[in-house]
Amino acid sequence: MRLQNWFVIANVRLFKWNLQFMPDLDRISERILRELSLDGRISNIELAERVGLSPSACLRRVQDLERRGIITGYRVVLDRAKLGTGFVAYIGVGLNDHSKASQEAFERAMLHAPEVRECHNITGPIEYLLRVECADLPSYKAFHTDLLGALPQVNAITTYVVIGAPKDERA
Repeated sequence: MRLQNWFVIANVRLFKWNLQFMPDLDRISERILRELSLDGRISNIELAERVGLSPSACLRRVQDLERRGIITGYRVVLDRAKLGTGFVAYIGVGLNDHSKASQEAFERAMLHAPEVRECHNITGPIEYLLRVECADLPSYKAFHTDLLGALPQVNAITTYVVIGAPKDERA
């Protein structure tokens, strides 16, 4: 068998294998997910109108998406500035070593830090990317110095202060 033919066969098999594990969503279900991601509080009647279904059919589809675990919850978007936590920064954190014990200790510390809104274990030259929200720069400095900088696992901290967010679709 020529290499080119083998490559095509392998790609077709891989494509078929991927289809087995992808959720079977039609265009209407995709539209339902899009609408709910924009407004999780939309009424079922309004959602049904937007996606072109009857309210009962729309509700069945939403319940099916929930049952299948595609929709895992609904969230509220908060105005952090009005809550007194308008200072936002992303922080790259490097650890001293890559052991499981160091990672678990760091993750436990982040779970208990109210300033840390997101903690992601990532690939690349650092181990973690944090999203931190504080009241202001002095409160961030206290978090940086007293908590993050005091952890024995941490050997590098790089802070990126958010000065604007022209697009933010997190919920």
